[in-house]
Amino acid sequence: MLVKKTIKESNTGLAQGGIAAAVHEEDSPFLHLEDTLEAGAGLCNIEAVDVLVREGPERVRELISAGARFDMKNGTVSLAREGAHSRPRILHAADATGEAIRSALVEKCEQNPDIQILSDHFLIDILGREQDPECYGALVYDARHDQKVVFTARATILATGGAGQLYKYTTNPSVATADGMAAAFRAGCRLTDLEFIQFHPTVLFTSETQRFLISEAVRGEGGRLYNTKGEAFMANYHPLKELAPRDVVSRAIVSETRRTNSEYVWLDMTHIPNVKERFPTIYLNCLQRGINITRELVPVFPAAHYTMGGIETNTYGETGLPGLYACGETACTGVHGANRLASNSLLEGIVFGQRIVDKAEEILYRRRVSLSELCRHFEQSEVFKPQAKGLAPQEVRLQLQETMWENVGILRDEPHLRKAAQVVSELYNQVERGDDVLAYYEVINMLTVARVIIQAALWRTESRGGHFRTDYPQRDDLRWIRHISFVNC
Repeated sequence: MLVKKTIKESNTGLAQGGIAAAVHEEDSPFLHLEDTLEAGAGLCNIEAVDVLVREGPERVRELISAGARFDMKNGTVSLAREGAHSRPRILHAADATGEAIRSALVEKCEQNPDIQILSDHFLIDILGREQDPECYGALVYDARHDQKVVFTARATILATGGAGQLYKYTTNPSVATADGMAAAFRAGCRLTDLEFIQFHPTVLFTSETQRFLISEAVRGEGGRLYNTKGEAFMANYHPLKELAPRDVVSRAIVSETRRTNSEYVWLDMTHIPNVKERFPTIYLNCLQRGINITRELVPVFPAAHYTMGGIETNTYGETGLPGLYACGETACTGVHGANRLASNSLLEGIVFGQRIVDKAEEILYRRRVSLSELCRHFEQSEVFKPQAKGLAPQEVRLQLQETMWENVGILRDEPHLRKAAQVVSELYNQVERGDDVLAYYEVINMLTVARVIIQAALWRTESRGGHFRTDYPQRDDLRWIRHISFVNC
């Protein structure tokens, strides 16, 4: 297991709200499927969603057996309700569900003598041969020893996370720089649905660029939104009010801040019973910033949170390049469509992760090829040949994040998207390697995926889910019930 920095750094560990599964007798996989399809705005792969909701409950039971501990009530698992769910079906561990899952699985890995975990190993490229497209492993940068290392394998699985760091304000950790997506794209895999970026509506408003998430579960427990004039506003935007889909709530917040000439709205959770005990992580993080959620309102504004698109896979995680699989946020299984249903991401990871394991076990033999032949394509590649003199990678990163936030954010239009395309193209041609090799590799990956996001957003001349065009504000089912895919030819 190769880890970019440490095994503790991931979006999984930051997930607060919970994991969705139809485990209650008054719920069913069919109802879960209906809610997922409704949130996905017509672009979900129904076969993939069916796999998710049918296999999800059993995978959750396996998590519990592996040591993940969820909150209990009267002897049974406590279930919460979140936005766009028709039933309470969210299993949670207070407001640190992702960390409960991550720590349980990591402990299992560390106890297994057959699993070797290597930290500070950064994915550079997928190894293969142009004349015979197939994945034989990965070329990796070992940051501790400042050297490139080749890992060969019968099966290579990418679980490299999303692309939140492309934006100035995000809930994602610094490692979420779209590395797996970019490497798979260079290897010939399809990138699909990348115009659909989910902005979480309730993120703590601070001067920080990596901002703290205020869980969807807060609104599920009765949290209410008010503008800076003290007006409750969600009833003006959706009949479900605070429990509307995330894209609706995010746009409503943007609309209210513009209408009231403010930078944020207020989230009120002071009336939630036992709020300090129910949301201890949120309580402590807000308290560290001088806000007591038991008696004060919290300033919130949306931030980039989740990448619905990614490396296109089938329901077994296969990418189309034999030997290469992808799962989690870096993959596009089709379960999320244009807008992910809250708490489906953790479920997607464990369901399709297991299916990849089942499928990969079928690979019994992989013919050998010389390492020099595998590495030759990298040495010849123009992708990693920087300008001799230009902009430092960190400067390019900051300019890219600012450009994406201002022009490819919650609200989009053609002039801003074309401006972003121009800036990204110029940055791509100006970046130099500098002294920080890792920063250079990261920014190349970020620029690569940013180009795809921008072009997909330009082509999709409608508004749907996480993609909203102010110049095409209506959903167009006549022309746009289809996906946009990119292949590096």
